[in-house]
Amino acid sequence: MKQIIRKALTFLSVYYAYMVEYRAELILWVLAGSLPIIFMGIWIQAAQGGEFGLTPVDFARYFLTVFVVRQITVAWVIWDFEKEVVEGKLSPKLLQPIDPVWHHVASHLAERVARIPFVLLLIMLFFLLYPQAFWLPSLGKFLLFILAVVLAFVLRFLIQHTLAIFAFWTERASALESFWFLFYIFLSGIIAPLNVFPESVRTIVLFTPFPYLIDFPASLLVGLPVDIARGFWSMVGWILVFLGANRLLWRAGLKRYSGMGA
Repeated sequence: MKQIIRKALTFLSVYYAYMVEYRAELILWVLAGSLPIIFMGIWIQAAQGGEFGLTPVDFARYFLTVFVVRQITVAWVIWDFEKEVVEGKLSPKLLQPIDPVWHHVASHLAERVARIPFVLLLIMLFFLLYPQAFWLPSLGKFLLFILAVVLAFVLRFLIQHTLAIFAFWTERASALESFWFLFYIFLSGIIAPLNVFPESVRTIVLFTPFPYLIDFPASLLVGLPVDIARGFWSMVGWILVFLGANRLLWRAGLKRYSGMGA
């Protein structure tokens, strides 16, 4: 166990050192995820003249939380993995006594540590500009939010890594991510809280993995009505589904891999 912990800390420290070398680029990545802030302004204006069941302050808190969730759960493994397969850079990693996926996991976790300070600064700036939206969630809600965000990251990473494995069959696995991203944008809660969706649409969407990536964690922290038990069980269920598919595709893909470009 000590050896595993030591290797994990070494992985994280190496990738963290790599991430902090590009602070300016990291700031741009943080700002690139500010789409929820744009929708916040739209929904705040709409809430002042419409009946959505949420006040302008509710929308402000929701979309701020969506911004935070997106910053924590963002993933790019599909582009890195696709490049490794196409250029043959995966070959030396396959010779190492560790699954190559852990390189990507360490990279993502280290980037989170480097990204969080910038995110906190933007949150403080937001509350300075819009103080009426400031609130302190209860400890219970905050702990549930942390658990939900961790599971959301695991699910988001697994989905993208599973799509990335198709690079063994096609050189443009990232096209699958672009197609999947369309549904992610519209059904995850980035554009609007699921509470404003028609009941029939919301019922169908809850059977997909999308709302548990953004809307569920955000609604937990803000205090919007959600089925907590169903949400967590759904997240665990989808994680197991994609984990199983991931391992099956990985084994099948390795049989096709020939080190292209190496």
